[in-house]
Amino acid sequence: NLGNTIIDFFSQVKGLFSTFRAVDFVDILFVAIILFLIIRVIRETRAMQLIKGLLFLVVVYFLVTFFGMGASSYIMRLIFTNILLILVVLFAPEIRSILEQMGKGTTRKAFKDLFNSGVAVDAAEMKKAIDAVCKACAEMSDDKIGALIVFENETLLGDIISSGTLIDAKCSKELICNVFYPKAPLHDGAMVIRDDSVYAAGCILPLTKNNSISSSLGTRHRAAIGITEQSDAFVFVVSEETGAISYASNGSLRHDISTGDMRDILTNKFLPSEYNSDDKIISKIARRFKK
Repeated sequence: NLGNTIIDFFSQVKGLFSTFRAVDFVDILFVAIILFLIIRVIRETRAMQLIKGLLFLVVVYFLVTFFGMGASSYIMRLIFTNILLILVVLFAPEIRSILEQMGKGTTRKAFKDLFNSGVAVDAAEMKKAIDAVCKACAEMSDDKIGALIVFENETLLGDIISSGTLIDAKCSKELICNVFYPKAPLHDGAMVIRDDSVYAAGCILPLTKNNSISSSLGTRHRAAIGITEQSDAFVFVVSEETGAISYASNGSLRHDISTGDMRDILTNKFLPSEYNSDDKIISKIARRFKK
């Protein structure tokens, strides 16, 4: 009956703790720290997409085994037989990063970053950041100053951020324009916006490997497409030749959008609908009168 089941459960728990030693606690703590470092490094990079792909393979493996698909099961067994080698090859940069962090003694900072990363972004602050980016892009577009601005989304861009200079400052039109001023040291790289902050600048983005795109596109536009092929980031590009603003997402590029369009894209993504519905209506009416 239920009473005997509960008594048996607590008896097993008591037996487990009666044999628990101090060294077992240290063992569990050590494994937890290693797992924590691995998860943190993967969470901060685009390797999380690979993890999702591996989990998908695991589900497929169980399905083909359950339904008795011989050929598919054989192929999946070959993959999982060599999974350790595959993981080492796929996650070589992440493994190196873990070892580097351990060597630098950044474990305490890692714990702090992990627990602080879940803090919700205030909608009012995010709206200010969106306004600042839109105003800065409008000014740079008028002055034909080239810019490449990446809005981090669900996929964290720790590996991209580490290629540039950490700033971690509140968004402002002046800061963004100063970073991309032609004689500024960081103007050639990409700026990464994390939450409501200018998190890094001078970052290096991967170029697209799509050979079918127009040859007239410059390096900034190719980099914008490249990072959106590998992540779910939103990217805005200001052309230094024409001043036109382009928007990249999911590996595709929209040319010559207005700052109103830009504001709508960011508002729809980063602000709650009940917060921005009035602003969207006003902005649409204003743009209609401009036409």
